[in-house]
Amino acid sequence: MRSLVLFAFLVLIVGCSSDLENQDVTLSDALKQDAPVLDNVIACAASNENDHMVSVFFYPRDGASNVRYYETENIKVSKDDFEQYYRIDNPVFDVFNGYLKKFEVVVTEEKWAIVSFEEGGKIHLSNPIRIKHHTKPTEYTEQSIVVDSADTGSPLFHWTDGKYTDSRIYFGVVSDSDDNFISGTYTHEHRFQYYDLENVVVNITKGTPPTLKADNTYSFTLMAVSEDNWVNLFSEIEF
Repeated sequence: MRSLVLFAFLVLIVGCSSDLENQDVTLSDALKQDAPVLDNVIACAASNENDHMVSVFFYPRDGASNVRYYETENIKVSKDDFEQYYRIDNPVFDVFNGYLKKFEVVVTEEKWAIVSFEEGGKIHLSNPIRIKHHTKPTEYTEQSIVVDSADTGSPLFHWTDGKYTDSRIYFGVVSDSDDNFISGTYTHEHRFQYYDLENVVVNITKGTPPTLKADNTYSFTLMAVSEDNWVNLFSEIEF
């Protein structure tokens, strides 16, 4: 009888050990069988305006699957050490009716985060995101944006930095009154004219968007993003 109990116990131990080995507890665990595609997921993070949570935004390209969120324990570790990133299961919410997505994350102290997904048989990773909700809480204001609608079909948006001056890139989204995504572009400049791509460095718009109509209501959403992928400024204005 004792031998049967011992055998059952050993089977249980082996089974549990095998389960743990198959879990991607850390980002390093997830990458054991595959070389990742680095810096190939568009993602950034912002502190929320009306609660103490952090939103981690990402662009889920067509065909992306198994989207996951990893974070370090604190900011003191190396941002490039995948052993230090632990998978956290968080709910995913639609942004612009699903064109973008976001994780809603409870974060007690500042840290690094990475978003990953599978695409084309490879695991793709975002650049490390520095969560700075304590030292640089995201500023929310619409006063930084000016819309010049002299050409109603191709309005010019220009803006100023808010209280933080270390933004390196600006993400602008034009959406309709139902929050449907129309265009999404990144620029290093403080201006964007719809739909002129002359100063655009990254474009996530699918196809050619429609000409805007003078009698319709639209919104322009701006995220001013620092080099470490933290949203310094979040602005939204109707036009």
